[in-house]
Amino acid sequence: MKGRINWKSVRDSGGVWIALVVFLVAAAISNENFRSPQNLVNITRQVSYSGIIALGMTFVIAAGGIDLAVGSLFALAGVVSLFAMNAAGGPESVQLVAGLGAALGVGVIGGALNGVLVGAARVQPFIVTLGTMSIFRSLALYFSNAGLVRTDNVLYQKCGMAEFGGIPLPTILLFVLTACLAVVLKLTRFGRHVCAVGSNERVAYYSAIRTGLVKFWTYVLVGGLAGLSAFLLGGRLNSVSSSGAGLSYELDAIAAVIIGGTAMTGGKATIPGTLAGVLLLGIVSNVLDMWGISVNLQGTVKGLVIIIAVLIQYKRKD
Repeated sequence: MKGRINWKSVRDSGGVWIALVVFLVAAAISNENFRSPQNLVNITRQVSYSGIIALGMTFVIAAGGIDLAVGSLFALAGVVSLFAMNAAGGPESVQLVAGLGAALGVGVIGGALNGVLVGAARVQPFIVTLGTMSIFRSLALYFSNAGLVRTDNVLYQKCGMAEFGGIPLPTILLFVLTACLAVVLKLTRFGRHVCAVGSNERVAYYSAIRTGLVKFWTYVLVGGLAGLSAFLLGGRLNSVSSSGAGLSYELDAIAAVIIGGTAMTGGKATIPGTLAGVLLLGIVSNVLDMWGISVNLQGTVKGLVIIIAVLIQYKRKD
């Protein structure tokens, strides 16, 4: 009936935001330190790095793919970025541009490699990204001798710790990218093609959609965002660990996407939902720390949240 509100659709799209508010209120009541403004800002800063990657992962999963290599690509992009920054001559601003260009370049190239193998060669995305995950991490370890890469660029550190109105730069970028990519997914031809390919690739192909090319660009997007995120985190720490940087970021990104309401089978996606999933995971990790829960058990909680989110998806299909 025209003009009638589809409450099921509202519930499906807004459920994760309701869960986020419930968790936020419960955490604030349970611990007074949690509700301090500085702690809340720190949560958004901490989740912004994996959150930026999660936004790109939304497109990959919406198109029916998966990317297990983003964490390793993150490390490789960060390592190469600092090497490029240290090798570049001239003022610190020039070094900064060189480092950013290297990080984005490595991320895009790594994503393009995955995209070619998945989109053109038609290899299963799980197999492709499982292989490149090992390759990217191995290259990061090799180039850095399995150590820590540092830089003395003061401007880079200032940018990494920059705040505007008390809001960290990575947090601002996370929200800006969320708005931009939400528009791309919902209001552009590319976004519609991504969901069409994920929903039914054969039908999309017969509808004259270049399915391989669509998949290719989703991997390029998430690769570029991984490079950007690596550059931002390097500025905060003024260093990049080849072994620890980006570790489990692929799992955090996938978890946020699933919790946010994007279907693992593709075809349905929500960028705002992914943002809510990112924030929800950040709140859970933060409050578990404040409750004194062992770090070794926090993965258990995260895993349970993922399983519950997937079960809810299957329940909705029934």
